[in-house]
Amino acid sequence: MLKQETGQTALDHGHFFLLGEAKNWLISTDNTVAQTAYQLGFDNPPYFTRLFKKVVGLTPPRVPRPLPELSVCPAQVAQWGCLSHVMGTELGRRADAIARSGGWARPPGWPARGTNFLSWATPARERVCCLVSEGTVHPLPPYGYAAFFELRATITFLIHYLLGPMRYHPNILAALLLAATCWGTPAPAQTAPKPSAAKASAFALPYEKFVLENGLEVVLHEDHSDPIVAFATIMHVGSNREKPGKTGFAHFFEHMSFNDSENAPVGANRKLIEEWGGQRNGSTWNDGTQYYEVVPKDAFDKIMWIDSDRLGYMIKTVTTEALAREIQVVKNEKRQNYDNVAYGSTSEVLRKNLYPADHPYNWTVIGSLPDLQAATLADVQEFYHQYYGPNNATLVIAGDINIAETKAKVQRWFGEIKKGPPVKPLAPRPAGLTQTKSLYLEDNFARLPQLQLVFPSIQEYHRDTYALEVLGQLLAGNRTSPLYKVIVEEQKLAPAVGAYQYSSELAGEFIIQVRANPNTSLQQVHGAIQEGLKRFETQGFSDTELARIRAKIETDLYSGVESVLSKALQMGRDNEFAGDPAHLTKAAKLAQAVTRADVMRVYNHYLKGKPYVMTSVVPKGQQNLVVQGAQLATVYQEKVVAGVQNEDVGQGKEAVFEKTVTKYDRSEPPFLQTPLFKVPTIWNASLANGLRVYGIDNREIPLVSFDVTIPGGHSLDPLSKAGTASLLAQMLTQGTAQKTPAQLEEAIDLLGASIAVTSTNEEIRVQARCLARNFGPTLALVQEMLLQPRWDAVEFARLKSSLATNLKGQEANAASVASLTFFKLLYGPNHILSTPSIGTLETTAGITLDDVKAYYNTNISPAGAAVHVVGAIDQSTVAAALQPLGASWAAKAVSQPKQELPAQTRGGHVYFVDVPDAKQSVLYIGKLALTGTDPDLSKATFANAVLGSGASGRLTQLLRIQKGYTYGANSSVLELKEMAPFVVTTSVRANATGASLQLIRQLLTDYGPTFSPADVEIAKSKILKGNTLVYESQGAKLGILRRISKFNRSPKFLEDDQQKLLQMGVTDFQATIGKYMPEKELVYVVVGDKATQYEEVKKFANGNITLLDRNGTPLK
Repeated sequence: MLKQETGQTALDHGHFFLLGEAKNWLISTDNTVAQTAYQLGFDNPPYFTRLFKKVVGLTPPRVPRPLPELSVCPAQVAQWGCLSHVMGTELGRRADAIARSGGWARPPGWPARGTNFLSWATPARERVCCLVSEGTVHPLPPYGYAAFFELRATITFLIHYLLGPMRYHPNILAALLLAATCWGTPAPAQTAPKPSAAKASAFALPYEKFVLENGLEVVLHEDHSDPIVAFATIMHVGSNREKPGKTGFAHFFEHMSFNDSENAPVGANRKLIEEWGGQRNGSTWNDGTQYYEVVPKDAFDKIMWIDSDRLGYMIKTVTTEALAREIQVVKNEKRQNYDNVAYGSTSEVLRKNLYPADHPYNWTVIGSLPDLQAATLADVQEFYHQYYGPNNATLVIAGDINIAETKAKVQRWFGEIKKGPPVKPLAPRPAGLTQTKSLYLEDNFARLPQLQLVFPSIQEYHRDTYALEVLGQLLAGNRTSPLYKVIVEEQKLAPAVGAYQYSSELAGEFIIQVRANPNTSLQQVHGAIQEGLKRFETQGFSDTELARIRAKIETDLYSGVESVLSKALQMGRDNEFAGDPAHLTKAAKLAQAVTRADVMRVYNHYLKGKPYVMTSVVPKGQQNLVVQGAQLATVYQEKVVAGVQNEDVGQGKEAVFEKTVTKYDRSEPPFLQTPLFKVPTIWNASLANGLRVYGIDNREIPLVSFDVTIPGGHSLDPLSKAGTASLLAQMLTQGTAQKTPAQLEEAIDLLGASIAVTSTNEEIRVQARCLARNFGPTLALVQEMLLQPRWDAVEFARLKSSLATNLKGQEANAASVASLTFFKLLYGPNHILSTPSIGTLETTAGITLDDVKAYYNTNISPAGAAVHVVGAIDQSTVAAALQPLGASWAAKAVSQPKQELPAQTRGGHVYFVDVPDAKQSVLYIGKLALTGTDPDLSKATFANAVLGSGASGRLTQLLRIQKGYTYGANSSVLELKEMAPFVVTTSVRANATGASLQLIRQLLTDYGPTFSPADVEIAKSKILKGNTLVYESQGAKLGILRRISKFNRSPKFLEDDQQKLLQMGVTDFQATIGKYMPEKELVYVVVGDKATQYEEVKKFANGNITLLDRNGTPLK
């Protein structure tokens, strides 16, 4: 039997009302009703007075002139659809009657009963708070009721007043409601378009929840937008359940869970899902572990089978060989993400000093290498039996499903899993510091000093977390933030500063971090932080800054649940840790409701005068830069040695065990009906200036993603001044002729939008994302940025300084060094693509503002450019909004110089770059293959699918699954107009560098000859079925449009490629592999520790090796 519990995100009405929308925002703490309404743009005082008297029975006070020129959208009175049913109250009926008597009615097609509910504050409140925004109701939280901001507002108004004898008069609210929706003055012609009103609709995450008898909580969510299904299993166990000496075990167990299970073939969990066209992975954090898959719907039953088998029937299949291999894999993950990167040990230092030794957060999630090495089979079995019962988990299934059918399947596949022992919840335990601790590290990989201050705060889901998140953005989130002003603009100590709240189940941390300019004293940085905090205390923050933060919450909300997988993960975590699958909607409302008083309260409670842990991380040999009085921190450092040293592991034998007896047959089920990927309908047009426009009308979420893509980018940079296009892209965000950088940033934020400008190898792209109703004003800002640059010399100097800092920081990044070296070798010193698109320290040093202006004047043109639009918007709306851009942006010819490629004669040669004491070696192996316009490009991509596309590829199966040398290995065929490479990339354990090179060379040599009919079918399945999910998001759909415009492809090119793939046989694949991936023509780049690895690599190269410095220059 199932324990039934049906849930649906519901609105908590009865607290306050929301309605209307306007261009400007206003917070008024003392104004009367009349003054506030007038300031909102009700430029008809006589009518308002009559209306006010009629409803309220009082005469409003006179309003002195002049008042701020603010306005609301005129004629946007369609919101009356939600007034006629204000919870069925007399107020609602009266409001609707008055509206109709004034001549306003519902627009055509407006529902008789909308989805919004309006209400008012009760006399029990200390004051009446009325939020005037766009029409979606949100619950009043049990605290912080002094101000409320509507979730979907792009421009937010807060009317926060009514302090006299009239404050609880419900008729006042009716009058204000009517005035706020019905009267307004159009914005002046020179201002940007106002955000448009939206249909009144509340965001919801509908679901059905039930609980199996074994305790497994199941949440189902229907989304039929794509023929795919996502599974998310959330286990309520993370590193906080580990024992001393067993750190990293929760994450390690996650790896073990992906190995084998009783009823699935060996390796199926890691290999088959991708071959079915799906994706899968897992992750562990302090408090939990999650496993997730998303597959075409024909594999629905198969995922039921493999997911349930992993949860309930994996422990008998664990072997000592599998344990040994996975230990090496996890150790490689730690080396790659922590030990072999700059600042990777900071978290270890923080946790040891912020939390006492007996606190579950005293260690990192990844754990220590000695503890990982000590893991035993008995440890794995104990951990499973203690924490991996279904009663300690939530399963979410989201996507193209039928609820009734899915419930029956869940019962069949998961219902027999044995219930585990109860897991006692851990009580919140915030860190308690009695004094500030200051520590320092000298980092072998860092090139810039970094200072981090961490204040103990509060656990996740506590009401203060929302105010702390807002506090972080107020302190450092934009140009007007005090930390940014002091550290970046005034004292010029760093290119950026960050402040944010990090919440976990048991405790929280408020973090301030600065990665400073080269050779900057962290003592000075610390002083600047203190000055910024003091400035925040004394000067506070403006209402605009608070409104900006709130305005983005709706956009972020939709972006966070754009895919069925993201919804499944979010609902699973919230069910398991908050007890509510739809808590996300409540969290957004709570964040919206944060007030000025809340922010100052949490600042005073958690930061002002409170102790913290401070870490100074400086480049090796620069101890003079640390904060005065800092103590040396101790961290475990692995010693790099030559040779494999008995760490070579293999697949091992299959486990011998007696299968668990089950009621239902647990053999692999067949595929369901194969879903077909259908290319979305694409429309195209062109503007008067020749600018091409491509679009996809996609209504899954009320957002629009769009870009203006201009050909050229880095490819038009002068070689001696590489990075000019990148600096231009950054300059376009630094204000306009009409707006300072701060004003531009504010205008974007108040729309709840994001606009970025980037330069790639072959394009400059202005890309934006906004609420669909704000497409017009967001596009207007894009046009202003693109056509009216500010050319601020001060900002240019700041950008150059920031760029130099970032380039310096990359010098010790082994992966960055490998990439730069690889491309320089392939393209040669005279080709622009031999340099990174952001330039180098040498090429950017001489770039002037005049150089940037010259690039703009010569190369920025609608000729060859394109606009791509995807989202909840139709072609006619886009076309109308783009007319000003078509009329004001004049076309001019842009020449693309021919770049000569060097002779490709380096095949088989090995190049070694020394990074002393590197814990891993980074490998780049490849050759120039073909251009993006080559008809064979799709064939080359298809041929790569079995080699290095994901975990099921031969590279990962060999180097990770069989040998344990790496955390992952991939290969790809890049797509450019210029000749682009086929490349293999991986990071391997340092002392397995030589062995890994040998394996890769043999694998590549054998790849073509061993490509079989079975491989053909695997490639076709991965690609054809995978297409159903890889184009789900707006960003992916934008990618389709960009490829059409850039390479002049047919709108049906994906369908054409599918037909091409279906026609390929073994010989076609083998011929493609031989032409574009021949091992003898590949260049090998190795970046690692020369002292221990060079001799092994030299043997592999058979003397055909060159030692390079980090700039790619040969060393003698």
